[in-house]
Amino acid sequence: MRKLSMEELGRKSVAEFKAADKTPLVLVLDNVRSMHNVGSVFRTADAFLLQGIVLCGYTPVPPHRDIQKTALGATDTVEWQYFATTLEAVNELKANGYNIFTIEQAEGSHMLDSFKPTTDKPIALVFGNEVSGVDGEVMKAADGCIEIPQSGMKHSLNISVSTGIVVWDLFCKLKVQNA
Repeated sequence: MRKLSMEELGRKSVAEFKAADKTPLVLVLDNVRSMHNVGSVFRTADAFLLQGIVLCGYTPVPPHRDIQKTALGATDTVEWQYFATTLEAVNELKANGYNIFTIEQAEGSHMLDSFKPTTDKPIALVFGNEVSGVDGEVMKAADGCIEIPQSGMKHSLNISVSTGIVVWDLFCKLKVQNA
């Protein structure tokens, strides 16, 4: 076994990334504090060719060296926009035809492993603040809630880890449905 070279990985250029068909997912960050978490989310969005990221409230925005430290250039490829409030962002996404799902532990949530995304509309996933989670008003405005099943004591994951888990799961499910 040997590692693949950079040439063998088939990396897209910025122009190729921007021109490529995107996975119909948008990530919404609801008052996420950590620039490193924001950078990591950009990298995940790049890895799975997502439509974009919406940064809300006091979530830091590029350019910033601490975001770049973990994004590793993904802020150049992934489209992003900023909204003063997450509720404003969610309402605009809904008006543009997105299904909105919060990622949270909540009454009536769909467990990620059994969640089946529909392909008739693109999906926006709302990830909340590192301490308080997704805002209650945003929860009410969403079309549903997805929960990552957890069995340990903590029942808490870092937002960048949660993003990776949820995006990978939905990416796989959408790929199968579109095959």
